[in-house]
This record gives sequence, C-alpha cells and structure tokens, in this order.
Amino acid sequence: MSSKKTYTLENLTELELCQNEIAVDDHETGETKVLKTVSRAEIAAIVAYMLGIDDATWEKYYSYHYAELLEKLRADKDTTIIRYLCKVRTALLKNFLNVDNKLRFELVNLDRMEYFSAQEINKLFSWGIYVVQPNFRADKYTEHLCSLIDKNINACKKWFPDQIKFEYIRDLFVVPNYMKRDVLKEEYDKFKANKNYYPFQVYMHWEPGDYGYILYSDAKLLSVIYAQHGDEFLESYKYRDAADNTKESIYDFIQNAQKVVLVVDCENADAYKLFGVLKNLKSEDVKMIQRIILYDDYHTTNAWDYLEKVVDIPVEHIEVERVTDAKSLVDIEMAVGVCKAFYKDDVDSFILCSSDSDFWGLISSIPEARFLVMYEYAKCGSAIKEALSSRKIFHCAMDDFYMENAGELQKLVLCNILDSHLPNIVGEDGWELTKRIFAEAYIQVGEKKMRQFYEKYVKTIKLKLDAEGRFYVSREE
Repeated sequence: MSSKKTYTLENLTELELCQNEIAVDDHETGETKVLKTVSRAEIAAIVAYMLGIDDATWEKYYSYHYAELLEKLRADKDTTIIRYLCKVRTALLKNFLNVDNKLRFELVNLDRMEYFSAQEINKLFSWGIYVVQPNFRADKYTEHLCSLIDKNINACKKWFPDQIKFEYIRDLFVVPNYMKRDVLKEEYDKFKANKNYYPFQVYMHWEPGDYGYILYSDAKLLSVIYAQHGDEFLESYKYRDAADNTKESIYDFIQNAQKVVLVVDCENADAYKLFGVLKNLKSEDVKMIQRIILYDDYHTTNAWDYLEKVVDIPVEHIEVERVTDAKSLVDIEMAVGVCKAFYKDDVDSFILCSSDSDFWGLISSIPEARFLVMYEYAKCGSAIKEALSSRKIFHCAMDDFYMENAGELQKLVLCNILDSHLPNIVGEDGWELTKRIFAEAYIQVGEKKMRQFYEKYVKTIKLKLDAEGRFYVSREE
C-alpha cells in the first residue's frame, strides 16, 4: 500500500478521489488530524482493473483505499483474464496500423511486439485462453479478442452487487454484434476520434462524452452507464451499506455525548433515507438519541408525519409557517431551536440532517457545541463539505446506507395516501392513480416497484357493505 499523503486544510480540493480517511495538517494547532469521509469508488475500481488501467495509474488513484481490493483482484483468475484481454485490445486499437504492418510484412506475432506484454499473453495461454493465432491480420485479431472477452466476462459477475444491473457493466466490455460487417471498424473510428473521452484512454464499449472522471465515483459511473441504456439510476443509495468506519464514527459521536438530539431540516432532507440510516444503526446507540426534532412546512412530503410510528425515538414535529409561498422560515426556526436546546436544555451534541449550506451559520454560531452532519450527495456541494472538514466536523451521506429497510416507512406512507383517495376512487384509472400516489409520497422508483404496489394494493380494492348495509370502498391488507 502506498504511504498516506498529508493534506493541509487549504489543499483538500486537490483530492481526485474521496478516500475513507485523509490526514490533514491544521496550521492553527500544528497537529495532524485524520478525517473520515464516506465517498466510494469500489465498483469503479473493479471496472478500472478489468478494463486494463495500468498499474501505476491504478496505484495513484485507487490504492490508498482499495489496496486490499487490488490484491484480491490480482489473485482472481476471472477478473485478471478480462484485464489482460482488454489490455491487448486497447493496445491493438491504439497501434492498429503498425500492428497490422508487422503481422503482414515482418511476420511478427503479438507476443513479440513491443505494444503487448508477452508475459500476460503467456499467462492467458496457461489458462487456456489462446490469444496468439497464426495468419491473423489486425482486424481479425480485434474480432478474436472481442470473442474471448464475450466468452469470459460473465464469470466476473460475482464481483458486483446483485442490485446493480450486470448487463450494463458487461456492455462496457462486450461489443454487441462484433462479428457483423463494419461494427468493429465503427468502434475503432469512434475510439480514435474521441480517445480523450475514454477514461485513462483505455478502450471500452460506450458512447463517449465529456462526463468528467466517471471512474472516480461509483454513483457517477453507474448513473452514466444506466443513462446510456435509456435507464435511470435512481437508487444509488441502495446497492451498498455504509462503511463500518462511518457507522463507528456515528456511534462514537453518540456515545461521547452528554445529551444528543437529531435535528432535521425537512425541506432539505429525505424522510426515507433518514429512516434507512436509523434502521441500519445499532438500536442500542440509536436509543441514546433523546429526541428527533423535525422542522417542516407544508411544501414537504407527508412522510415526516409517519416517522414517529416507525422509530423508537420521541419525535417532535414543528410545523413552520411561511411568510410567503416563496419564503421559508425553517432555517431560522431550526437555528433558534438548536440554540435554545444548547443554552437552556443542556444539549451538547447535535446530529444535523440537511443538505442546505445555510446550516453553516448555525454551526458557526455555537462553536462550543458538537455537530455531526448528514446530507445527500445530489444536494450538498463540495464547498460546504470542505468547510466541515476544516472544522473537524464529521459528515456523511445518507445515500451511503443500505435503504431496503426504508420500505417499512414507504409502505406506510403509500397505503395512507391510497386510503385518502378511496372515497373518490370510482372512475379513476388504477395505474395513473398509482403513479400519482408515488409522486405525492416523493418516492422515486422504477416501474417494476410501482407495478408491485399496483398489483398488491390497488387492483385488490373492493366494494363492501358495512354493518348498517352501506357500501364503502376498502383495500386488502
């Protein structure tokens, strides 16, 4: 593993890949502090290895956090087969004309050309993967390599979470219809014309574009490749649970508090994600939180109304009136409430759940208090996260917690919204009603999930008679 680099508070922006721990020099105290972060690039690192990113680049961008993963990948024959084949394919495409001339006029095969690693080609041979073929030209070799990758890529599925659509990962390596006329020529032309848009200038099958560093972040990589398949990666927070050190930092914060409360800016937080976080933490630590204080207004999801029914912590729900439809007072009310809790109720520690940078003023106004901040990736900018790091304030993304447990709250909210529609349901289109219910609940899922709710709860609605002989509409539990 490479040695840890130490950063100053001023050069944190140099980080090209968020790591789980970084060492930071504090000029004010002269001390070196270790700050923990939770951004993840594990899937991206696996893809980078399999695509054939060279060792020096892999070490530079991934080894700090994923050195152990790299050793496991190197020891795995399946991923290494794909890595070596992809390296040969990329080198062939980059040097296509020169390779073809050597094959044709110098009668030199791939394992004796400077563009390729003879050691890796020989290793593939020992595994029964025969790269070198007699009397092949460069175009035939390109097709041959695509065929070998196609035959061996499925063995790597075990490295990816079940929640990820492996067919989209597979498509990065396998060129569809590669045996058809001109398909590989078009891929070659695309790669040659857009080489700078291919991560680390390594070939993969995709539509190149200026997406930035897609192999630095799992969420970004998956969002891009899902989009290229006409799909949307809405559930980035579901495929992995938060790292153990993230949870341990939360436990440490709670256990070292005299009195701790969880304060939520409901305008800038997701009720389901927060519930998922609480369900994924140890119950004995969660119960040490004295209460949850929700600062809310009528523009937010009614899921907040049901949170107290599914958690074992007292919930205080404060509805904040608006001055106008465009102006909210939630931030001000939350700041006043936190100050009151600190100075009057002897609360020394606050878990702030918000992605709005306005909470920075609140944190700065009570330097004696302890804070832990939970945010959402899509709503929280890098500047505020850097500011939190500079103040040694632990922060983590709610998106990093496995969210399947949030289904309990989602079901409760969806069924209650459905119940509210029952008196006027006659004449409604069931499927359109289902989509409206999910929209009212602020729940973004794919059509498959909505269809499941539709089949189980909407299609089973019945007309019944009560004890007095009057009709009413009822849904099945």
